[in-house]
Amino acid sequence: MASSATDLVVGVDGSKPALTAVRWAARTAAARRRGLRLVHATEELPVAYPHAGGTFEELYELAGARGQRLLEAARAAVAEVAPDLTPEIVLRPEEPAEGLIAESASAAMIVLGTPGLSTVARVLLGSASLALAAHAECPVALIRPHVAEDEAPTDGPVVVGVDGTPASEDAIAVAFDEASWRGAPLVAVHAWHDTFLAGVFEEGRRTMDGAAIEQSANELLDERLAGWQERYPDVRVERSVRRGRPAQALLDLADRAQLLVVGSRGRSGLAALALGSTSQAMMSYALCPVVVVRAGTRSTAE
Repeated sequence: MASSATDLVVGVDGSKPALTAVRWAARTAAARRRGLRLVHATEELPVAYPHAGGTFEELYELAGARGQRLLEAARAAVAEVAPDLTPEIVLRPEEPAEGLIAESASAAMIVLGTPGLSTVARVLLGSASLALAAHAECPVALIRPHVAEDEAPTDGPVVVGVDGTPASEDAIAVAFDEASWRGAPLVAVHAWHDTFLAGVFEEGRRTMDGAAIEQSANELLDERLAGWQERYPDVRVERSVRRGRPAQALLDLADRAQLLVVGSRGRSGLAALALGSTSQAMMSYALCPVVVVRAGTRSTAE
């Protein structure tokens, strides 16, 4: 089967979070009449040890056979929630992050399972999630393991963070498309950090005019949303300007959202893991599914 840029791609590793992500992606693909690719990337094997037994080729064969079993289990999970959907299964002999980044070049969205809700698990995202948020060529959806088929939020708004950067511009495009498809209202959030601004004004021996800053924030939000409501007349938009840290403002709204969309600037080299603090906070702590949109990625609508 030829790959299509309308396909959803799910990373499969045999874990419970990954199977939850498979089910979420399967329901979404079936509802949107899109293809689904289940991808397992075998991690790089260590160099052969002299007395380990077996050959390096045998180890690769065993790793491939294990990957195939995991993909078949994922395919069975798809059949549970979307029996009419026929997913493509793909086994890639490379590191998971490398394999999924390569898949993102021909995908509408990459879907990943993320750790649970314990304090430790919610912080430990894993290198694949971070690398994809920084490098993927399409939006990346992160799904918590508690979002099972009978627990997935189906009401509430789609929430998007808007900060005026190119990253948030692309996030706005994805958020409108998601809200339109879901028949959900869209809450566009812009937060300004008064503690930081107060310190900057004090340094320049000036008094901070909170009312003027809030007015400017409202104007910025209006400018960034201009034109989108004409393109998506079916989406009801609520503007929310908040004083405080952006991450906290978004997390407060995420508790009642069915989806949260945030932008990621994306970087190259070793700095790729240094995502913005707001994006990382959403990836680590938001309870609802989170879609991370790197600046310059394709919209899910394309």
